[in-house]
Amino acid sequence: MTDTKPHVDQPLGEHQFAVTGGDGTITVGAPKDRWTMLFVYRGRHCPRCKRYLNKLNDMLTDWTDVLDVVVVSADNAEKAQADKAEFGWTFDLCHGLTEAQMRSLGLYVSTPLSEAETDKNFAEPGAFAIRPNGTLMLVDISNGPAARPDLDELLDGMKFNIENNRPARGTA
Repeated sequence: MTDTKPHVDQPLGEHQFAVTGGDGTITVGAPKDRWTMLFVYRGRHCPRCKRYLNKLNDMLTDWTDVLDVVVVSADNAEKAQADKAEFGWTFDLCHGLTEAQMRSLGLYVSTPLSEAETDKNFAEPGAFAIRPNGTLMLVDISNGPAARPDLDELLDGMKFNIENNRPARGTA
């Protein structure tokens, strides 16, 4: 169960993630000049995640025309790099999501079912739309890999929200 939940229309707070296959980090939640969509995935062990991220990669230009895309998991650098190389993902792939970060994002945290799955606790999926001022506009959190927002619908909705400066919903 989640310990906290992020509040829409409030600052998300800064989260820094190590970039896979490169030097440096990416910070989400800090003020910047563009919207950001942060996707959290379960990690290398999850075939559903790979299908989802393959679809995201296939439509990445449509996404990046509208906002920045960042994808992160709790995997170590080697596992994340292996996925990036195997699937040819071109989005900003980050690794090393900590359990404290998982909980501050309100994500569900799972314990591995076996060592074949992974060797530490990992986050269940989440998607976070972050305004340029660092506030959270939209959040989708799942407790398992089978329930995620449809990427076409999500992108269409985000285009509408951005173009029309729509307010965050679910604040009451």
